[in-house]
Amino acid sequence: MLDLEETMEVKSSANRPKSLSPSITIILIGLFSLSLILILFHGFSSLSTSSASWDLHFWKSELGASNNDACDDLNSRLRDSVTFLPLKDLRFTKTAMEGNTWFMSSFSDTYEENESQYLYFPSQASKGRLLCLKGHDHKDGTENSYALAWPQSLPNSTTFLKGLTFVSDTYYDYVNLWHGLTAMVPFVGWSTKNRCVKPTRWMLFHWGELRDKMGLWLQNLMEAYFGKVMIEQMGQGEGPYCFEKAVVTRHNVGKMGKEKKLQVSDLLRCKARVFCGINPAGRGKEIGVRGEPIIRLTLLMRKTSRSFKDPTAVISIFARECAMVNGCLLEVVQSEDLSFCDQVKVMTNTDILASPHGAQLTNMLFMDRNSSIMEFFPKGWLELAGAGQYAHHWMADQSGMKHLGAWWDLNAEEECPDRKEQRECFNFYKDGQVGHNETYFAGWARTVLNQVRISKQEAMQSSQRFSNACQC
Repeated sequence: MLDLEETMEVKSSANRPKSLSPSITIILIGLFSLSLILILFHGFSSLSTSSASWDLHFWKSELGASNNDACDDLNSRLRDSVTFLPLKDLRFTKTAMEGNTWFMSSFSDTYEENESQYLYFPSQASKGRLLCLKGHDHKDGTENSYALAWPQSLPNSTTFLKGLTFVSDTYYDYVNLWHGLTAMVPFVGWSTKNRCVKPTRWMLFHWGELRDKMGLWLQNLMEAYFGKVMIEQMGQGEGPYCFEKAVVTRHNVGKMGKEKKLQVSDLLRCKARVFCGINPAGRGKEIGVRGEPIIRLTLLMRKTSRSFKDPTAVISIFARECAMVNGCLLEVVQSEDLSFCDQVKVMTNTDILASPHGAQLTNMLFMDRNSSIMEFFPKGWLELAGAGQYAHHWMADQSGMKHLGAWWDLNAEEECPDRKEQRECFNFYKDGQVGHNETYFAGWARTVLNQVRISKQEAMQSSQRFSNACQC
């Protein structure tokens, strides 16, 4: 019995299933969990691919819209921040032509050796900003204004002018030959230094006041060099005018060196002759029937202010002295009767120019280099005119001529009522007539004719020539 029970217990124990060890259980649970995670991750990844792509496009769109709004907002703020200042700054009234001048007084000039001062927009100095002008007042420069603006943020109602604009401000005017020429010379000089570039338009100011024209003589001269002159009158609207490119001058000739002045004068002389169809070939070495050099003496007369009191007597003196020099030819012309091209032609054929002080003497520009000038003044200029009476000395120097002296009349038909008031006295004498001194005029004419004769003889024996080739 005992054996049977033991045997049954053994069999029962053998048939009972064996339990797993703890380590195996943990491994199996881990593998199961890992499999489940992989299955779930694969399903989630395939499901979310298109969703992730949509989210990316969504955020890009949102970001782009935000950037556009930001740019628009920034441009609007820059546009609103453009500040216009008066073209004429009254703080500099006493030093209107000095330093930065009272025209666009906040800007400092660019100066290059031997050149006139200028401003250029856009430039590094303007940080890429464009010049804008507003207002077209002809009587008060403080009513016109200027500003700088970014190209992408121009003020509202802006008229945008493409191309290059020449902007000039002068203390004097654009009608008088001398004053107008000194205002334009810097632009010619700047052009020659910059591949002979030509402007699309001009803007002219006097004390910050807009001017809508230049004198006909000056316009013809500028057209001889630049071609058609178009003067902007700002008549397209009341808003600002902004320029794609602009060159500004405000010192007239300013610091331009003598070498550059001569270069510009030679160029304008050549261009004016071409413009008027004048060929100067052979000039300077002409000879008469006896082999003597031809000397052309021109009396350039005036009809009204600063005219000769007795023009017949003056003509007689010069005619007599000219007749005593073999090869001398005298021509007497009225400056008021000559067109621009008539003036160019007369001066091209002049070796000695004798004339009362006045703008007509600016025509010496069209004479050959080393030609001679004789100048006459009425009473009052020597004592009261100051440096202004030497304007044509300067003109002769910068155009390559020889200013061989001046004669000042010491007599007047009437005397200034109050000699203590120098300004009033100068205005009293300024446009008076010029007398003459026969002995002095004859001796002076004789001396000048002899100097020119010797100079011409030397030139005939030399090979030195001044080029007539028109640069640009």
